[in-house]
Amino acid sequence: MKIAHRGPDAFRFENVNGFTNCCFGFHRLAVVDQLYGMQPIRLQKQFGFEYQTLVDGEVILHLYNRGGIEQTASMLDDVFAFILLDTANRKVFLARDTYGVRPLFKVLTDDGFLGVCSEAKGLIDLKHSTSLFPKVEPFLPGHYEVLDLKPSGKVASVEVVKFHSYKDEPLHAACDTVENLPSGFDLETVKSNIRVLFENAVRKRLMAHRRIGCLLSGGLDSSLVAAVLLKLMKEMNIKYPLQTFAIGMENSPDLLAARKVAAHIGSEHHEVIFNSEEGIQAVEEVIFSLETYDITTVRASIGMYLVSKYIRKKTDSVVIFSGEGSDELTQGYIYFHKAPSPEEAAEESERLLKELYLFDVLRADRTTAAHGLELRVPFLDHRFTSYYLSLPAELRIPKNGIEKYLLRQSFEDSNLLPKEILWRPKEAFSDGIASVKKSWFSILQDYIDQQVDDLLLEKAAEKYPFNPPKTKESYYYRQIFEKHYPGRSNWLPHYWMPRWVKATDPSARTLKHYKSATQE
Repeated sequence: MKIAHRGPDAFRFENVNGFTNCCFGFHRLAVVDQLYGMQPIRLQKQFGFEYQTLVDGEVILHLYNRGGIEQTASMLDDVFAFILLDTANRKVFLARDTYGVRPLFKVLTDDGFLGVCSEAKGLIDLKHSTSLFPKVEPFLPGHYEVLDLKPSGKVASVEVVKFHSYKDEPLHAACDTVENLPSGFDLETVKSNIRVLFENAVRKRLMAHRRIGCLLSGGLDSSLVAAVLLKLMKEMNIKYPLQTFAIGMENSPDLLAARKVAAHIGSEHHEVIFNSEEGIQAVEEVIFSLETYDITTVRASIGMYLVSKYIRKKTDSVVIFSGEGSDELTQGYIYFHKAPSPEEAAEESERLLKELYLFDVLRADRTTAAHGLELRVPFLDHRFTSYYLSLPAELRIPKNGIEKYLLRQSFEDSNLLPKEILWRPKEAFSDGIASVKKSWFSILQDYIDQQVDDLLLEKAAEKYPFNPPKTKESYYYRQIFEKHYPGRSNWLPHYWMPRWVKATDPSARTLKHYKSATQE
């Protein structure tokens, strides 16, 4: 019941016949097939894929029945986290998508009790266990696990397998509607392939029986998603207008840029304006939702949490498109300008993608799911990412002082976006939502300065030896985190920080290269 927010439409809790110690609980967010979409879904012996429901999750059972767990995990296109019980062979399987966009946590005690949940908050207080402090940990993205189920109901892990590496073209590419793309790295071919694959990534994600909306910060990534989404919705004759959503403080750079994009593409645009007090008040519930104390994640989550709350209360959009993953994939962070070589930039890009589930997609999933919305992230389409990562390293680095140069260039002649948006410099989300005069992180820090005593900060490393807070802001977030999740600080292996620069703060506005629109 602690994760009821993820599925506000229906709930089911049931035992499995003949397996006294197994039970499944499920909260439903009805996006596809409102009538017959409840899980757990069961599969009797079937010949061919005779679907009993229209729900996308049903395909997992058919794939498993036909080809086993490895093929199932490899053939699923897009985001998932599942637990599958094979009663005939007494096996349990867990699996999670390549980038970990969908969350999955597990606890497996020494005496063989297994608990699995979309968020850690559903597992931390389990009383079943004999071990006093069972280890709750995130299940690794791009992996599946096979467990034996004993007659007693206890389980034992057999193997954990990595089924997909994001540089490899996915197995399901063979079933894709996009045929073989022209090969070769001449610029025109590459640009055309990027456009085709990105459009395909958005098109695939249009499957929904509920209204589709899109977050729009006015930055390159969300603007491209919104523009392509609107174009395809028109082509597919979707009758309702696309709602786009921007959040910020009065006159923030993001609000102004998003307004331009919405006017250009013709979306039904909503602006959510918040003040510093509302932002500060949301900090605790945001940290509780996120299950992390990472500085930049908390800062950036507040805007996303508040805009999701608005979408849920004031509109009927449920499926929400967003631009996550692009900065990691296309080297969008400002510190990439300082990369010693294209090869090191490419390695850093891969490291960021590998850690997405701890930072950016964690933020995006938890802030939207907290309000019963379903997030869709076309930039993390397997086919699109594997192609982009296969390009020569020197094609992908920032050029002429502009990050994501190749991505911008690819859409230059498409007229999807106004030129000043297509070439708008990177604005960190937690900064772009604030006014130009004062960054959102400065507003937070001024408030926190009054809340945390200097002496507490001096002794921070004694109190929190793992990932010790170095600033009052960091200390403040950690205190809230420990209140809700005591002793679980190892869920975050390290703070998110830029590379190749001497940075003490994760904000882009503190980097020398940073130039906001007001300074040009």
